[in-house]
Amino acid sequence: MTTTNAVSNNRIQTNRLRVVFAGTPEFAAASLESLIAQQEQLNIDIVAVYTQPDRKAGRGQKLSASAVKQVALTHDIAIEQPATFKKSNTAGLAARQTLASYQPDIMIVAAYGLILPIGVLDIPTYGCLNIHASLLPRWRGAAPIHRALLAGDTKTGITIMQMDKGLDTGDMLYKASCTIADDDTAASLHDKLADLGAAAISTVLQDLSNYQAEATVQDDKQANYAEKLVKTEGEIDWTQSANIIERQIRGLTPWPGAYTFLNGARVKVLNSLPANPSQQTTEPSGTVISVGRKAILVACGKASKTESTATTLAVTHLQFAGGKPVSAEQICHGNQLDDGDQFGLEFN
Repeated sequence: MTTTNAVSNNRIQTNRLRVVFAGTPEFAAASLESLIAQQEQLNIDIVAVYTQPDRKAGRGQKLSASAVKQVALTHDIAIEQPATFKKSNTAGLAARQTLASYQPDIMIVAAYGLILPIGVLDIPTYGCLNIHASLLPRWRGAAPIHRALLAGDTKTGITIMQMDKGLDTGDMLYKASCTIADDDTAASLHDKLADLGAAAISTVLQDLSNYQAEATVQDDKQANYAEKLVKTEGEIDWTQSANIIERQIRGLTPWPGAYTFLNGARVKVLNSLPANPSQQTTEPSGTVISVGRKAILVACGKASKTESTATTLAVTHLQFAGGKPVSAEQICHGNQLDDGDQFGLEFN
């Protein structure tokens, strides 16, 4: 599909593209750092950085600058932090006017966290490009990294997309794939995709006219949505199979984290070994079968309705309420768990 805003080859070769970058967390900061380092090579000038307003964070609830803002400050790039772009209020209109004053040729967006109305998407001469952490149209939405892990996907990646008014529905310019390893957590996969995203946007900017001209329409029939995570998704249901629980632990690390209950107290489940189908049990779900130096074996649900025995999960690291993370060996020596203890009961 030909993109109407496609850049002419002559435009790229003769003039440096004026780039506005919009992003907030570490995922976006990786791309910003990469683009800053390659401005001469890519023939671009990053004229402004947009990021979310400073938020209160930590125990002291002090205002904290986003990862993207910190990068921009280090490199002395103009920073804008509007709370809205809605044309229905004065602040939103002013934010649009400020963006237009930078005369951007292109806007690069990565995990910005602020909705960009069509009136904003049309301000840059050649539109807005989004660095999305999935192989669209799979996992449109807010939490594509976590949802890929929770679903048991074996592959994910980055899509560079021409933004439109829909939620991650725009035409696709470029895709880069990434294998999901058996031990990947949301944290480790985030880091892989942050680096991949930085490389992908650089690739597109090197030949923007062709990538825009050859953009591909997404197949909406293949789309699914990565809903925003909520804390309650971390609670482990031990009647689920070991495979599902193991993916839950990895997919929710570091936030919101997987957890269970023991004698009414919350226990964080930090890590486990891959589920071993040969290790089965007839014990009730959530039962601590054995406390060993290498792992704590816990009874889970059946792998399928046709199975006669249930699966087990070898948990390697826990964090008890008010304590620090501890390994199975430390738990074994510290007598913090006993065979026969029951996980999952908030109150006895």
